[in-house]
Amino acid sequence: MLLLAASMLAVALAGCTSTDSGSPASPSASPAAVPASEAAQPATPAGTATTATGAAAEPEPDAATAKLKDTVTNALQGVAAANPKPGQEQLTAALTGAGIPAGSLQVSASRTPTGLEVDAIEAAALQGADCVIGQIRDGSVVVTVLPVLATGKCFVGG
Repeated sequence: MLLLAASMLAVALAGCTSTDSGSPASPSASPAAVPASEAAQPATPAGTATTATGAAAEPEPDAATAKLKDTVTNALQGVAAANPKPGQEQLTAALTGAGIPAGSLQVSASRTPTGLEVDAIEAAALQGADCVIGQIRDGSVVVTVLPVLATGKCFVGG
């Protein structure tokens, strides 16, 4: 316990400075006080917005991608409202019925190779250099925009 107290005292004193003349250290030797509101904020890449908490938000998609994101969101919400755990065929039908071309669409499996139901099902629609990816998990829908993979697809192995 004594060793711990001595260590803490040494650390506290290490931050103190003095001059040979016994006068206090010059103001330039100590760091300037920065208001808490201006404290170090994480940098965000150009073109991204920040949320009220300072976290980076996803960049704003172009108009075509934004429209596709709305279409995917509406289609998935309709499917999830009818069935909180939809199948692959149901999801594909809803998205193509909403006007998304089947050639730009990828939908994950709704069953595992052993026949078990998956926890979540995902769909992705390709739009230029963007992938609009939506997920249904227990009736909840989440949709985001991510860049296309180097393969030109939205899903790995797809």
